Amino acid sequence: MNTPTPTLTGFTLGITDHVAHLVLNKPEAMNTMHPTFWRELDAVLAYLNTSGAARALVVSSTGKHFSAGMALETFGGAITLDDRSPEGRAAIFDLLTDMQATFSRVESLRIPVIMAIHGGCIGGAVDLVTTACVRYATADAFFCIQEINIGMVADVGTLQRLPKLIPLGVVKELAYTGRRLGAHKALGYGLVNEVFDTQDAMVAAALQCAREIASKPPVAIWGTKQAVNYARDHSVEDSLRQMGWLQGAIWSNRHVMESVTAMKQKRAGDFPDLPALRRFSELD
Repeated sequence: MNTPTPTLTGFTLGITDHVAHLVLNKPEAMNTMHPTFWRELDAVLAYLNTSGAARALVVSSTGKHFSAGMALETFGGAITLDDRSPEGRAAIFDLLTDMQATFSRVESLRIPVIMAIHGGCIGGAVDLVTTACVRYATADAFFCIQEINIGMVADVGTLQRLPKLIPLGVVKELAYTGRRLGAHKALGYGLVNEVFDTQDAMVAAALQCAREIASKPPVAIWGTKQAVNYARDHSVEDSLRQMGWLQGAIWSNRHVMESVTAMKQKRAGDFPDLPALRRFSELD
């Protein structure tokens, strides 16, 4: 099955040697998030998840900032939040659930995701980057839970995922004050894996990490991501039980032997891609 590549206006997407590179590409608007952003991101994630074309994904950006978050004009136009009736307030829940689902798709993508962050990572952009497996940053990068500064609660994942990544006291300080967290402090707290002097160096390192991931058996990478994400939200006992079921489902003597042989022969391993997927409703 050939999954069509989505048409994009706010992003660029390239895939080389099983590594996908998605670039936020609206620098004139500081890569703010509006309905088209959500629609195109949904389309890219669906493509990457179903096509099996990539084994790892790098997300980077253009211009001065990684992203300035939600486009504020959206609240006066495309998004109308009606707080005048219980029915209107119920609709806010449904709207947010839909928006949250897009970023959750990053977290649940079949392949690892690496975020390469420069400049400002503000508001909704923090929601986005907390869904990643690995985060790299430039020295000038900063993170800001901007929502509190405009009179609202962050609502698309920051307050749920960030406490899993950095100390709770730090989360509360950032969420209550709207202060900026610089890259080096973020590194100390464990929010980012490494800080780089330049954006070029950071993106190169992110792509290199993605290539290393892509060289491993894709189904083992898939299983590892499943296990780590499950363990984050469950007890050790439950996670060990899940690990037994998982390993029993995906164990491959061939992959182990090929990995060992490739290391001894100092060559790349030869492993099958994850299969392309189709929704059940799309089957004949």
